[in-house]
Amino acid sequence: MRPAVWPIAALLVGYPFWWALGFGGLAVVVLAVPMAVVLWRRRPIKIPKGFGLWMLLLAGYLISALTLAETPPGTYGELAPGRIIGYLMRLAVYVALLVMVLYLGNLTLEELPQLRLVRMLGVLFVTTVAGGLLGVLAPRFQFTSPLEMALPEWIGGNSFVRNLIHPTAAQIQHVLGHASPRPEAPFEWANAWGSNVSVLVIWFVVGWWAYGGPYRRVVAPLLLAVAAIPIVYSLNRGLWIGLAISAAYLALRSRRPLVVGTAVAVAGAVFVLSPLSTMVGQRLDSPRSNDIRAFTVTSTVRVAAMSPVIGYGNTRNALGNHRTVTTGKTRWCEECGHPPLGSDGQLWLLLISQGFAGALLYVGFFTGAVRRFWRDRTPIGQAGTLVMILVLFYMFVYDGLISALSLYLISFALLWRNAQFLPSDGVPGRLATGSQAPAGHTWGLTRNS
Repeated sequence: MRPAVWPIAALLVGYPFWWALGFGGLAVVVLAVPMAVVLWRRRPIKIPKGFGLWMLLLAGYLISALTLAETPPGTYGELAPGRIIGYLMRLAVYVALLVMVLYLGNLTLEELPQLRLVRMLGVLFVTTVAGGLLGVLAPRFQFTSPLEMALPEWIGGNSFVRNLIHPTAAQIQHVLGHASPRPEAPFEWANAWGSNVSVLVIWFVVGWWAYGGPYRRVVAPLLLAVAAIPIVYSLNRGLWIGLAISAAYLALRSRRPLVVGTAVAVAGAVFVLSPLSTMVGQRLDSPRSNDIRAFTVTSTVRVAAMSPVIGYGNTRNALGNHRTVTTGKTRWCEECGHPPLGSDGQLWLLLISQGFAGALLYVGFFTGAVRRFWRDRTPIGQAGTLVMILVLFYMFVYDGLISALSLYLISFALLWRNAQFLPSDGVPGRLATGSQAPAGHTWGLTRNS
């Protein structure tokens, strides 16, 4: 492995160790430092088209710090250390992700072949499935991480920080009317696990099927069958819809739609005949979170409209909830607690933290990526474009920070890297200048890489 490549390998292949140390998704902030050193040494730095929108998003987040102390009507809470910590952590992640994309895009194919990066994501998929199985079989497994022990209580005791630094196998929730484990290892919460596994499975299929040898093509379906267990037990409707979108996209854009359709039909039949289908039916019949989401989303839009350009820098707590004007739990109202405004999806987080301007920049960035890379018909091009589409769906239901947004932007970097070695029409086999590729050239997609 080339010396410049170790930071991304440490992030993706070494993710379980970061999780055990208590960093988890925050590992990207730590590893952004050596990534920045690599970038600095190979100036001038190439920047992808459309990345100016991400830089404007970051600049807008800096400006939003001006309103951190404000308490808009309909919310409560004063400027406290928790609000400042949350803001600084998100800012650090945004900066780290900017560095990571530029770092990946400026590595050569000789240093980091495309398939090697895809396979690293495949390793993280296997790690995610293993974490999901841990959440199903030992849902109460947890431990105090070294980082958690090292931090002072006024930082580590913050609920947002604790979710990031305290390793747990699953969240125990009453989604079906009784205590049910929802896998989250090795990520920060159950919804992050759902979002991440749906992205990682795409790259796993590319690395182990589209560019896999005979051995990988035999093992891949077995691993996918095992992955179905924690995917169902996650009780994650957003994840299930995301997988349906992926299947529809694959059938639409595949060169072999009949094969894809047959595979999906067989997988669907096996699922319906298995005990897992009963659990899915119970989850769809128990939409307990719908009212809560409706309350927080409408409250978020209303509050964001009061600062539409720069937002409020961080989330806010709303007065009351969907049932009562009481704020928080009491002895006579155990259900009165509610999540902060902006916690039901990345779009709503952007609205409350950066206003409508920030939300438009985010949507514009990923929509522009879909438009620019749609014509890339290679497996990596189609997979990356699918991830960009999923981002635009997940922003309504998932908070992208922290680990999910890292995977979104790694997928964007794969698309950008692919475009640097493809002609404008997206047809592989020629260099971007239009000259013929040398015989046997696969743009870094060698199977021994």
